[in-house]
Amino acid sequence: MKVFLDTADLEEIRALYDIYPLDGVTTNPTILAAEKKAPYETLTEIRSFLGQEGVLHVQVISRNAEDMIEEAYQICNRLGSNTYVKIPVVPEGLKAIRFLAKNGMRVTATGIYTLQQAFWAGKSGAAYVAPYVNRIENLGADGIQTVCDIQNCFVRNGIATGILAASFKNIRQVMALAENGVASVTVAPAILRGMLENASVDLAVDRFINDFENAFGVSATMSTIAAVLEGE
Repeated sequence: MKVFLDTADLEEIRALYDIYPLDGVTTNPTILAAEKKAPYETLTEIRSFLGQEGVLHVQVISRNAEDMIEEAYQICNRLGSNTYVKIPVVPEGLKAIRFLAKNGMRVTATGIYTLQQAFWAGKSGAAYVAPYVNRIENLGADGIQTVCDIQNCFVRNGIATGILAASFKNIRQVMALAENGVASVTVAPAILRGMLENASVDLAVDRFINDFENAFGVSATMSTIAAVLEGE
């Protein structure tokens, strides 16, 4: 499974890339607005950090297909060819997806709540579809099952579009998709940090180190560890 980081906070991006083997960064207009800076200033900083080979997803804000298409080209011209343009799956968005995909642009179809949205986005040539797992569940449906249904539909109909699941409330939702072989997810920093937060693990590690220090009467530093291990 590919894991993308869903944020425009450059400090968070740097910190989490230092820990996790991440596959790229996704943004949306709400995420960019939270940074309180000009959007392209933020996006250019992210692109600089990722380098030209890093994957970045950026969403249009236009409402009609013609403007979406123009905005998509502006995004890629400013941020590089390895930028995926996110377009919502509404009627005007689907028109834009068809045109852009036909002309070689990599599009992430976003705002997906239903199987039929994903089907038409995939049939229109989107590189990814981004179903909103937790938002689907907030409507009373099963978000995990919806993503699995999309995956099965694509396989059975020979649609090569990938899945980039988004909108998670907890780690369980993410790992449920991993268990079902979903190709990629994008998660907020808080969810990602929580993946390795476990008080029981922390206690166990502390006990291992404390037992070593108490047994040998030293603090666990590299020099003292090396000496103890050599029996000096």
